[in-house]
Amino acid sequence: MKLFRIFTIAIAFLVAWHLFTLLTGIEFFILPPPAHVGTALINHSYDLAGHALTTFIEIMLGLIFGTGLGALCALVMMVFQSVRLWLLPVLVISQAVPVFALAPILVIWLGYGMASKIAMATLIIFFPVTATMFDGLRQTKQGFLDLANSMNASRSAILIHVRIPSALPSFASGLRVATAVAPIGAIVGEWVGSSEGLGFIMLHANARLQIDLMFAALLILAIMAVTLYFTIDQLLQKVIIQH
Repeated sequence: MKLFRIFTIAIAFLVAWHLFTLLTGIEFFILPPPAHVGTALINHSYDLAGHALTTFIEIMLGLIFGTGLGALCALVMMVFQSVRLWLLPVLVISQAVPVFALAPILVIWLGYGMASKIAMATLIIFFPVTATMFDGLRQTKQGFLDLANSMNASRSAILIHVRIPSALPSFASGLRVATAVAPIGAIVGEWVGSSEGLGFIMLHANARLQIDLMFAALLILAIMAVTLYFTIDQLLQKVIIQH
């Protein structure tokens, strides 16, 4: 049913897009009709597939690193109060600096390859995962903690068997947000400096007024992001139900 709704929305969007370009007579270099974008997809399918794979790898590695580091940071702050007192203000202050402003610096430090794009995606993902996971760990129901303490459970046992399972819904919410914003980090990094990826294709197509190719790359990115989001969402629902 969910796939049917997504498919219906996509068809309705394409029809509305086609009718808008047809009825308004808008210039091709401003908004190409869907048929032209489809032609660009077919004509440049090989190049687009290679660049899409690069962007997908950057997004996935950024998601893995950002989620892992965020969850680890939340656990460390939960276990060690002294670390929490120092680290939590640093995390909050770090969000005052726009991550996009760091993109040129990351390109200088890490080069024009994948590393700078993965770092961008990791930075964007890190904070929402850390914040939601930490809140979930702190908001464990007191009744569960009292029951574990009455059974003389150790701190590590309480963390593993009580706090972490209780924090899974909050962690899942953070991971959903992270999945939605992960492509932003990769694409911004590619715009700042790269030689491959969908962001690279979009930037060069725009400079050459190949607007149909630019929209084709954007369409692939949108499909990739939506597919990744709903895949992660389904996996999270299964994991939470099992726990």
